[in-house]
Amino acid sequence: MAKDFFSEGERQQIVDAIKAAELNTSGEIRVHLDKTCPEDVLDRAAYWFEKLQMHKTEQRNGVLFYLAHEDHKLAVLGDVGINQKVPDDFWNSIKDQMIADFKEGEYAKGLANGIIESGKQLKAHFPYQSDDVNELSDDISFGS
Repeated sequence: MAKDFFSEGERQQIVDAIKAAELNTSGEIRVHLDKTCPEDVLDRAAYWFEKLQMHKTEQRNGVLFYLAHEDHKLAVLGDVGINQKVPDDFWNSIKDQMIADFKEGEYAKGLANGIIESGKQLKAHFPYQSDDVNELSDDISFGS
C-alpha cells in the first residue's frame, strides 16, 4: 500500500514541512501518494487535485505534490492563481531538485525540500493574512 512507503517519522517530516511552508502564506499545499500511476502522471495529479478539492481555495493558490513511488512518477501541480505568478519553469525546477534527492533514496527529504521551496514562492505572491484559515488538510493523502 502507498501508506507503507514512508515511515511514521518520514510522514511527520513531510507534514511538518507543509505546516512550516504554510505559516507564511495563504497558499495551500497537499501531498498525495500512490503506489502506481496507471496513466499520464499529470492527468493523475489533476484527478487528485480535483478529488482533494484543491481548486476550491479562495485565491486558487493550492499546490499538489503527487508521487507514484513504484512507477517513479512525480508531478507538482499548481492552481491557476499561483501558476499566473511563478516563472514558467518553476514547477520543473522544483521537481528537478526533488529528483536529485530521490536518486539518493531520500524521498521524504526531497518532498520536504520541494514543499519548502514552493512555500517561498507562495509567500512572495500570497503572503499570510491575519484572517487566514487553513483551507485544506496538511495530512498526506494516500491512494492505492
